[in-house]
Amino acid sequence: MRWSGWSLLLALLSSEAWAQACVVHTQGERLDVKVCQQNRTIPQKLFNDGFCQPTLAGQKVEVQYVDQCPSGAFGVCSNAQVANMPYRQDIHYYGVATDAAYLKPYCEGQSQGAWRKP
Repeated sequence: MRWSGWSLLLALLSSEAWAQACVVHTQGERLDVKVCQQNRTIPQKLFNDGFCQPTLAGQKVEVQYVDQCPSGAFGVCSNAQVANMPYRQDIHYYGVATDAAYLKPYCEGQSQGAWRKP
C-alpha cells in the first residue's frame, strides 16, 4: 500500500510539471495574431495535441508551451467554454487592443466567459 501511495504522489507531481498553457502566434498575409490558451479543464493530451496545434492554410504558426500565459495581454476571456465541448480555458489576447470591440462580445456571448482587462 505504501508503494501505490508513493506512485500516486509521483504521478500527481509529474502532471503538475507539464505546461498548462500555450502561446500560439500565427502570421500570414496582412495577419499577425498572438493568443495564449490557459488550460482549466481540458484533458492534458487533448490540450497539447489538439487545442495548441492549429492548422491554418497559408499561415506560419508558432506554438510555445508555458506554465502560464505571459503578461502583456490587452484582454482575457476567463473561463471560456470550448465550442460543443464541456471544457473550459482562459484565452489571453495580445496585439491590437481595438480587437476587444468584437472579442469581448464573443467571449461573453458565444464562449460564456467573463471578459477582463489585466
